[in-house]
Amino acid sequence: MTRVAVIGAGVVGLAAARALARRGITCVIFEQGAPGGGQSAGESRIFRHAHDDRRQFELAVRARRGWVEWEREFGVQLISGDGAMVIGSRAVARLQRYADEPVCQVRELSGGQISEALPILAEYEGPALIDEGAGAIRTRLTIAGLIGSPGPELMPERVESVIPRPQGGVEVICESGTGSFDAAIVAAGAGTGHLASRAGISIPSSTQAHMRLTLPVSGESAPSRLACLQDSSDAFGESIAYGSPVRGNREYAVGLAISVEADPERPAPDSLADVADRTRAYVERAMPGLDCGGAVSFQRWVTELPWAADGLAIWQRDDAYFIAGHNLFKLAPALGETLADCVQDGSVVPGFRPADRLGEPMLEAR
Repeated sequence: MTRVAVIGAGVVGLAAARALARRGITCVIFEQGAPGGGQSAGESRIFRHAHDDRRQFELAVRARRGWVEWEREFGVQLISGDGAMVIGSRAVARLQRYADEPVCQVRELSGGQISEALPILAEYEGPALIDEGAGAIRTRLTIAGLIGSPGPELMPERVESVIPRPQGGVEVICESGTGSFDAAIVAAGAGTGHLASRAGISIPSSTQAHMRLTLPVSGESAPSRLACLQDSSDAFGESIAYGSPVRGNREYAVGLAISVEADPERPAPDSLADVADRTRAYVERAMPGLDCGGAVSFQRWVTELPWAADGLAIWQRDDAYFIAGHNLFKLAPALGETLADCVQDGSVVPGFRPADRLGEPMLEAR
């Protein structure tokens, strides 16, 4: 194995290329847009340990170690040190199951401690926990660090097909021609399903448009601490909401667990405006410390598999590997190594096959 094509320069594709390059394998990354665009776009993501599937918790633990390695290599902090807070019985119960895991650093918060962790939040009375080992991922610094890693070559090309060859290897067909490689990894976000279908694979994913708002923090100076938030409390009129700090705690990104079925090749549906209005209304109730007058909306694409909101899997057709799923950014360091293992081993790593249904709720009382 000497030469591998990676389709997609989002965080997962870049992580896979980095992992392969560090193993001495030449990589060519194909990306039709800006690196870090598509499903990796935006200024922040939430890194969290807690998942409904314990296998994903273990994957997140591996990923967290990878984030530390990236921080050392790139010379910048990629995950904030302010932690991630959960409020509401559902989110608290999920994190509580991992409270004894040292890597999580979970502790219960009282009313005053809630305000210290997230001073922009309205008064809240109810269960709350914080994972001190979690935090906000600085996505743009992450993408910049991966692009700057030595090794992979970036090709600004739109890939039309990835075709496995009977004799082994793959052909990557682009607008400018065809290239031959020993293997290919397709991590093209919303475009993965189409490329998989060209190779004879049907990925049962749905592509949806998601909307979130980024709002300035009120006041002249940024708070010294702004934890991420996962809200399942219904205390502020929404059953599931999330938030994460951006731009040195001067702004906060907020979204609801609402997405709209959409085609990335067509204009966004009008219903996204309704989602933005609903998000703004939530912020007005839940976060009086934010300035709704300065809200900026941001649309991004999400790809979900049918068995879980956090579901992910890797499909294989001979020497071509296709990864799909949702909320993959936080897991990127571990997923990059996993995809590199697939290529070197010639098969999907156990636990990541579609039949394994990674992400499916499997929690049991402990």
